Amino acid sequence: MKGSFEQRVAVVTGGSSGIGLEAVRLLLRNGARVALCGRDEARLARAVESLQGLGDESAVLAQPCDVLDKASVQAFAHAVEARFGRVDFLIANAGQGRVASLEETQDEDWVSETRLKLMGLLHPLKAFQPMLERSDCASVTCVNSLLSLQPEPHMIATSAARAALLNLTHSLAQELVRKRIRVNSILLGMVESGQWRRRFELRSDTQLDWTDWTARIAAQRGIPMGRMGRPEEAAQALLFLASPLASYTTGSCIDVSGGFSRQL
Repeated sequence: MKGSFEQRVAVVTGGSSGIGLEAVRLLLRNGARVALCGRDEARLARAVESLQGLGDESAVLAQPCDVLDKASVQAFAHAVEARFGRVDFLIANAGQGRVASLEETQDEDWVSETRLKLMGLLHPLKAFQPMLERSDCASVTCVNSLLSLQPEPHMIATSAARAALLNLTHSLAQELVRKRIRVNSILLGMVESGQWRRRFELRSDTQLDWTDWTARIAAQRGIPMGRMGRPEEAAQALLFLASPLASYTTGSCIDVSGGFSRQL
Protein backbone atom coordinates (compact mmCIF):
# COMPACT_ATOMS: atom_id res chain seq x y z
CA MET A 1 0.00 0.00 0.00
CA LYS A 2 3.01 2.28 0.49
CA GLY A 3 3.17 3.50 -3.10
CA SER A 4 -0.42 4.72 -2.81
CA PHE A 5 0.41 7.24 -0.09
CA GLU A 6 3.99 8.39 -0.64
CA GLN A 7 4.17 12.21 -0.70
CA ARG A 8 0.38 12.43 -0.54
CA VAL A 9 -1.36 14.57 2.08
CA ALA A 10 -4.10 13.21 4.32
CA VAL A 11 -6.32 15.04 6.78
CA VAL A 12 -7.73 13.07 9.73
CA THR A 13 -10.36 14.64 11.98
CA GLY A 14 -10.68 13.12 15.43
CA GLY A 15 -7.09 12.01 14.95
CA SER A 16 -5.87 12.27 18.54
CA SER A 17 -7.02 8.83 19.73
CA GLY A 18 -8.58 5.51 18.76
CA ILE A 19 -9.27 4.77 15.12
CA GLY A 20 -8.22 8.24 14.01
CA LEU A 21 -4.81 7.98 15.63
CA GLU A 22 -4.28 4.47 14.22
CA ALA A 23 -5.12 5.83 10.77
CA VAL A 24 -2.53 8.57 11.24
CA ARG A 25 0.10 5.98 12.21
CA LEU A 26 -0.65 3.84 9.17
CA LEU A 27 -0.54 6.83 6.87
CA LEU A 28 2.85 7.92 8.18
CA ARG A 29 4.24 4.40 7.90
CA ASN A 30 3.14 4.38 4.28
CA GLY A 31 4.90 7.62 3.43
CA ALA A 32 2.06 10.15 3.67
CA ARG A 33 2.14 13.59 5.21
CA VAL A 34 -0.68 13.97 7.71
CA ALA A 35 -2.69 16.77 9.30
CA LEU A 36 -4.69 15.69 12.33
CA CYS A 37 -6.99 17.56 14.64
CA GLY A 38 -8.93 17.06 17.84
CA ARG A 39 -10.73 19.16 20.41
CA ASP A 40 -8.55 18.26 23.42
CA GLU A 41 -5.18 20.04 23.20
CA ALA A 42 -3.52 17.83 25.83
CA ARG A 43 -4.66 14.63 24.13
CA LEU A 44 -3.55 15.99 20.77
CA ALA A 45 -0.10 16.73 22.19
CA ARG A 46 0.17 13.19 23.57
CA ALA A 47 -0.87 11.81 20.19
CA VAL A 48 1.86 13.76 18.40
CA GLU A 49 4.42 12.56 20.93
CA SER A 50 3.38 8.94 20.27
CA LEU A 51 4.04 9.44 16.55
CA GLN A 52 7.72 10.19 17.01
CA GLY A 53 9.90 7.85 14.99
CA LEU A 54 7.29 7.16 12.33
CA GLY A 55 8.62 9.79 9.96
CA ASP A 56 10.06 13.25 9.61
CA GLU A 57 8.54 15.73 12.06
CA SER A 58 7.73 18.01 9.13
CA ALA A 59 5.32 15.32 7.86
CA VAL A 60 2.91 15.93 10.75
CA LEU A 61 0.69 18.92 11.45
CA ALA A 62 -1.55 18.83 14.52
CA GLN A 63 -3.99 21.57 15.41
CA PRO A 64 -6.84 21.81 17.94
CA CYS A 65 -10.13 21.99 16.08
CA ASP A 66 -13.82 21.50 16.81
CA VAL A 67 -15.49 20.12 13.69
CA LEU A 68 -18.78 21.68 14.78
CA ASP A 69 -17.21 25.13 14.72
CA LYS A 70 -17.04 26.27 11.09
CA ALA A 71 -14.44 28.96 11.78
CA SER A 72 -12.25 26.49 13.66
CA VAL A 73 -12.35 24.03 10.75
CA GLN A 74 -11.59 26.79 8.26
CA ALA A 75 -8.58 27.86 10.33
CA PHE A 76 -7.36 24.26 10.32
CA ALA A 77 -7.75 24.10 6.53
CA HIS A 78 -5.73 27.32 6.13
CA ALA A 79 -2.97 25.85 8.30
CA VAL A 80 -2.90 22.66 6.22
CA GLU A 81 -2.69 24.61 2.97
CA ALA A 82 0.07 26.79 4.35
CA ARG A 83 2.11 23.78 5.46
CA PHE A 84 1.46 21.24 2.70
CA GLY A 85 -0.20 23.17 -0.13
CA ARG A 86 -2.54 20.30 -1.00
CA VAL A 87 -4.90 17.60 0.30
CA ASP A 88 -5.50 14.23 -1.33
CA PHE A 89 -7.43 12.32 1.32
CA LEU A 90 -9.95 13.48 3.93
CA ILE A 91 -10.76 10.96 6.66
CA ALA A 92 -13.74 12.15 8.72
CA ASN A 93 -13.58 10.37 12.04
CA ALA A 94 -14.88 12.81 14.66
CA GLY A 95 -17.92 11.55 16.55
CA GLN A 96 -19.19 9.48 19.42
CA GLY A 97 -22.17 7.36 20.42
CA ARG A 98 -24.96 8.31 22.81
CA VAL A 99 -26.32 5.46 24.93
CA ALA A 100 -29.98 6.24 25.66
CA SER A 101 -33.42 4.75 25.08
CA LEU A 102 -36.39 6.63 23.64
CA GLU A 103 -37.59 7.66 27.11
CA GLU A 104 -34.11 8.85 28.08
CA THR A 105 -33.61 10.91 24.92
CA GLN A 106 -34.58 14.56 25.15
CA ASP A 107 -35.60 16.74 22.18
CA GLU A 108 -32.26 18.51 22.16
CA ASP A 109 -30.42 15.16 22.09
CA TRP A 110 -31.92 14.32 18.70
CA VAL A 111 -30.73 17.64 17.34
CA SER A 112 -27.22 17.43 18.84
CA GLU A 113 -26.65 13.86 17.63
CA THR A 114 -27.77 14.65 14.09
CA ARG A 115 -25.74 17.87 14.04
CA LEU A 116 -22.60 16.07 15.19
CA LYS A 117 -22.87 13.28 12.65
CA LEU A 118 -23.74 15.47 9.66
CA MET A 119 -21.83 18.68 10.30
CA GLY A 120 -18.87 16.68 11.56
CA LEU A 121 -18.48 15.62 7.93
CA LEU A 122 -19.85 18.65 6.10
CA HIS A 123 -17.72 21.33 7.77
CA PRO A 124 -14.40 19.58 6.97
CA LEU A 125 -15.58 18.64 3.49
CA LYS A 126 -16.47 22.22 2.59
CA ALA A 127 -13.25 23.57 4.07
CA PHE A 128 -10.99 21.10 2.26
CA GLN A 129 -12.96 20.65 -0.97
CA PRO A 130 -11.02 23.28 -2.95
CA MET A 131 -7.77 21.42 -2.25
CA LEU A 132 -9.35 18.02 -2.89
CA GLU A 133 -10.53 19.22 -6.28
CA ARG A 134 -6.93 19.89 -7.25
CA SER A 135 -5.83 16.34 -6.44
CA ASP A 136 -5.62 13.57 -9.03
CA CYS A 137 -6.74 10.93 -6.50
CA ALA A 138 -9.08 12.75 -4.11
CA SER A 139 -11.19 10.83 -1.64
CA VAL A 140 -13.38 11.40 1.39
CA THR A 141 -13.72 8.46 3.75
CA CYS A 142 -16.17 8.56 6.64
CA VAL A 143 -16.17 6.54 9.85
CA ASN A 144 -19.77 5.44 10.34
CA SER A 145 -21.46 2.65 12.25
CA LEU A 146 -23.41 -0.51 11.56
CA LEU A 147 -26.13 1.27 13.54
CA SER A 148 -26.93 3.11 10.30
CA LEU A 149 -28.37 -0.14 8.92
CA GLN A 150 -28.99 -2.12 12.09
CA PRO A 151 -30.34 0.25 14.77
CA GLU A 152 -30.16 -0.52 18.48
CA PRO A 153 -32.96 0.63 20.83
CA HIS A 154 -30.45 1.60 23.55
CA MET A 155 -28.77 4.00 21.09
CA ILE A 156 -31.86 5.29 19.36
CA ALA A 157 -30.76 8.86 18.58
CA THR A 158 -27.29 7.78 17.46
CA SER A 159 -28.80 5.06 15.24
CA ALA A 160 -31.04 7.58 13.51
CA ALA A 161 -28.20 10.07 13.08
CA ARG A 162 -25.91 7.36 11.71
CA ALA A 163 -28.57 6.42 9.13
CA ALA A 164 -28.76 10.08 8.10
CA LEU A 165 -24.97 10.16 7.72
CA LEU A 166 -24.98 7.06 5.51
CA ASN A 167 -27.66 8.64 3.33
CA LEU A 168 -25.59 11.83 3.13
CA THR A 169 -22.44 10.01 2.03
CA HIS A 170 -24.35 8.30 -0.77
CA SER A 171 -25.66 11.68 -1.93
CA LEU A 172 -22.21 13.25 -1.70
CA ALA A 173 -20.73 10.42 -3.75
CA GLN A 174 -23.16 11.18 -6.56
CA GLU A 175 -22.58 14.92 -6.31
CA LEU A 176 -18.79 14.94 -6.02
CA VAL A 177 -17.98 12.29 -8.61
CA ARG A 178 -18.21 15.08 -11.19
CA LYS A 179 -15.36 16.79 -9.37
CA ARG A 180 -13.33 13.56 -9.29
CA ILE A 181 -13.75 13.10 -5.53
CA ARG A 182 -14.69 9.64 -4.28
CA VAL A 183 -16.80 9.30 -1.10
CA ASN A 184 -16.98 6.07 0.90
CA SER A 185 -17.57 4.85 4.45
CA ILE A 186 -16.69 2.11 6.88
CA LEU A 187 -19.45 0.72 9.10
CA LEU A 188 -18.17 -0.21 12.54
CA GLY A 189 -19.47 -2.86 14.86
CA MET A 190 -18.07 -3.06 18.38
CA VAL A 191 -14.51 -1.72 18.35
CA GLU A 192 -12.22 -1.28 21.34
CA SER A 193 -12.20 2.33 22.49
CA GLY A 194 -11.59 4.58 25.44
CA GLN A 195 -15.29 4.32 26.25
CA TRP A 196 -15.02 0.52 26.50
CA ARG A 197 -11.85 0.88 28.61
CA ARG A 198 -13.73 3.08 31.06
CA ARG A 199 -16.52 0.50 31.30
CA PHE A 200 -13.89 -2.18 31.90
CA GLU A 201 -12.51 -0.23 34.86
CA LEU A 202 -16.03 -0.18 36.37
CA ARG A 203 -16.73 -3.91 35.70
CA SER A 204 -18.37 -5.92 38.47
CA ASP A 205 -16.32 -9.09 37.84
CA THR A 206 -12.78 -7.93 38.54
CA GLN A 207 -11.43 -11.45 38.01
CA LEU A 208 -11.76 -11.04 34.26
CA ASP A 209 -8.93 -9.41 32.34
CA TRP A 210 -9.52 -7.18 29.31
CA THR A 211 -9.40 -10.02 26.77
CA ASP A 212 -11.82 -12.26 28.67
CA TRP A 213 -14.15 -9.40 29.56
CA THR A 214 -14.46 -8.18 25.97
CA ALA A 215 -14.78 -11.76 24.68
CA ARG A 216 -17.71 -12.31 27.03
CA ILE A 217 -19.42 -9.16 25.77
CA ALA A 218 -18.82 -10.26 22.17
CA ALA A 219 -20.35 -13.66 22.93
CA GLN A 220 -23.37 -12.06 24.61
CA ARG A 221 -23.92 -9.82 21.59
CA GLY A 222 -23.51 -12.69 19.14
CA ILE A 223 -20.42 -11.46 17.30
CA PRO A 224 -19.28 -14.46 15.22
CA MET A 225 -15.56 -13.63 15.52
CA GLY A 226 -15.91 -13.74 19.30
CA ARG A 227 -14.13 -10.48 20.07
CA MET A 228 -14.27 -6.74 19.58
CA GLY A 229 -12.50 -5.14 16.67
CA ARG A 230 -9.20 -3.36 17.17
CA PRO A 231 -8.77 0.29 16.14
CA GLU A 232 -5.99 -0.61 13.71
CA GLU A 233 -8.32 -3.02 11.89
CA ALA A 234 -10.81 -0.22 11.26
CA ALA A 235 -7.93 2.05 10.19
CA GLN A 236 -6.78 -0.50 7.61
CA ALA A 237 -10.23 -0.50 6.01
CA LEU A 238 -10.21 3.32 6.03
CA LEU A 239 -6.88 3.49 4.25
CA PHE A 240 -7.94 1.03 1.58
CA LEU A 241 -11.02 3.09 0.68
CA ALA A 242 -9.07 6.34 0.83
CA SER A 243 -6.30 5.09 -1.42
CA PRO A 244 -6.09 4.71 -5.21
CA LEU A 245 -6.40 0.95 -4.57
CA ALA A 246 -10.15 1.71 -4.40
CA SER A 247 -10.06 4.01 -7.44
CA TYR A 248 -13.28 2.61 -8.96
CA THR A 249 -15.21 2.63 -5.68
CA THR A 250 -17.48 5.46 -4.58
CA GLY A 251 -20.77 5.60 -2.68
CA SER A 252 -19.81 2.34 -1.01
CA CYS A 253 -19.06 1.07 2.49
CA ILE A 254 -17.02 -1.68 4.13
CA ASP A 255 -18.48 -3.62 7.05
CA VAL A 256 -15.99 -3.81 9.95
CA SER A 257 -18.10 -5.68 12.49
CA GLY A 258 -16.59 -9.15 12.88
CA GLY A 259 -19.58 -10.71 11.14
CA PHE A 260 -22.15 -9.03 13.39
CA SER A 261 -24.02 -7.50 10.44
CA ARG A 262 -27.31 -9.19 9.53
CA GLN A 263 -27.62 -7.25 6.28
CA LEU A 264 -27.47 -8.94 2.88
